[in-house]
Amino acid sequence: MTTSASPGSLASLRQRAKTCIENEQWVAAQAILESVLQQAPNDLASSIQLSEALFRQGRMQASTRPLLAALGRLPRDAPLIAILVQYLVARGEIVAARSCLELLAQAPDPPADLLATQANLRFMIGDVPEALQMAERAMTAGIRTPDSWRLYAMLLHFSGRAEAAGAMLEECLKQWPQFGDAAAVLVDLRRQTVESNHLARLYEQLGTMPDPPSDPASAFTRAEFEYSVFKTLDDLGRHEEAWEALARCNALMSRLNPYDAATEEALTDALLKLPPDEPHHAEAPAFGGPTPIFIVGMPRSGTTLLDRILSSHSQVASAGEIVDFWRQLHWVADVLPANARSLLKVVGRIGDIDLRQVGQRYLRQTQWRARGRRYYIDKLPGNIQLVAFIRRALPHAPILHMVRDPMDTCFSNFKAMFGNISPHSYDLGTLAHYYGQYARLTRHWHATLPGAMLDVPYAQLVEAPGATIQRVLAHCGLEVEEACLQPERNTAPVATPSSAQVRESIHTRNLGRWRDYAAQLEPLRMALATQPAAVEGRAGQSS
Repeated sequence: MTTSASPGSLASLRQRAKTCIENEQWVAAQAILESVLQQAPNDLASSIQLSEALFRQGRMQASTRPLLAALGRLPRDAPLIAILVQYLVARGEIVAARSCLELLAQAPDPPADLLATQANLRFMIGDVPEALQMAERAMTAGIRTPDSWRLYAMLLHFSGRAEAAGAMLEECLKQWPQFGDAAAVLVDLRRQTVESNHLARLYEQLGTMPDPPSDPASAFTRAEFEYSVFKTLDDLGRHEEAWEALARCNALMSRLNPYDAATEEALTDALLKLPPDEPHHAEAPAFGGPTPIFIVGMPRSGTTLLDRILSSHSQVASAGEIVDFWRQLHWVADVLPANARSLLKVVGRIGDIDLRQVGQRYLRQTQWRARGRRYYIDKLPGNIQLVAFIRRALPHAPILHMVRDPMDTCFSNFKAMFGNISPHSYDLGTLAHYYGQYARLTRHWHATLPGAMLDVPYAQLVEAPGATIQRVLAHCGLEVEEACLQPERNTAPVATPSSAQVRESIHTRNLGRWRDYAAQLEPLRMALATQPAAVEGRAGQSS
């Protein structure tokens, strides 16, 4: 029986818990919060704090339980429920998070900031149409923050409304002239031309910024404006000036996001040593719902184009770049999801991981993404590291591996503004190293898991789309449909950096784009020559 307590004693316990949290005394905070919840089980704030205390102790699975236990007794406190959604997403409980978001959507007359929060949370889980709807409501309600305006513009862009997105970003930069996030998105909306570009404004803003930057935030903003200058000059064909701007941008980003080569190499070594036959993968999870299709490879290798082609099929939906398999693998391993170091820890626990459970949890959390279709695409390039786990957890799921010319792939990474992720992409040496680890791994998967994934060469996809698409569809068990040859007619949202390009018809213009900067990229070409090939013969080999 629950023991009642006076408001005073509960207040005292909550204050003690707050002090422990501030001092990062997580075990003590856990004990106090468990006592609070014994006496006040409807205290959602304490449930969230208990989850955090358990998470900070490295207890991924245990940190989920207080959150799920709270779902049946949610208070009428919309901001607190919004915080709960963030915690549920971080723990991989996407279905529960969506349920909470549906509840939030029923709130009468929500203020603009709550609508903007809901838009951001919807976007976080990949619900782009719902996110756009909430963002539009937030704008109507008068939201006036740069991040909210930028998110609205991005959602318009992802939904194919580039002109409206451009107008929104123009207004955003009038209000906040040094908002680098808006500048970077604005130049990516379309190809910049001599008649229509923002070069003068970009140079003007750069001239007002400290050089060198005084702090990390200033450095990031300057990098975004340098990237915007590069993109504009690149579009204009002024390649010498463009390279100088890109070099300045990436030098800043590389300092902000150092690449951990030792950990990446250790992770590849560990993955190469995975036992070839694990007893856990004997049977596919018993699940009668839609089938996931995984698209993997290097970032910027053409994965988005393949996603658009496949999701043009009447039986296929795109889930976008979701991290659900990564999260569920970490959850079952009881490892906090973070980066290469966390995956290295997961690999070290392979003997104790029930991969069948990983597959079951993944399916439970992702089936809604099919939206009534038979298949749904999980297009996260980084899942190339997880091929062995995917094959054992979901042996019925097709895996498609995009293969692109190494120089084109690496240059496309180098000239992309990924923000504070993908630290490998901001330096030519680290790019070559990262590509080498990717190549070692893909060759290993082919050798030890023959037939586990189908290679799809980018050059073949754009030069002979009919035959290549037919082969891909057959591999997935799908009939050929004419719509797959016209992905530019696909009206579904696409939330990736290449969202503008993939709304065009299939073309070959991106083959050999690195040659515009051949002299500057010579160190990369030489470094790649010392790395293994991703596949035998290196389709589209640079020369």
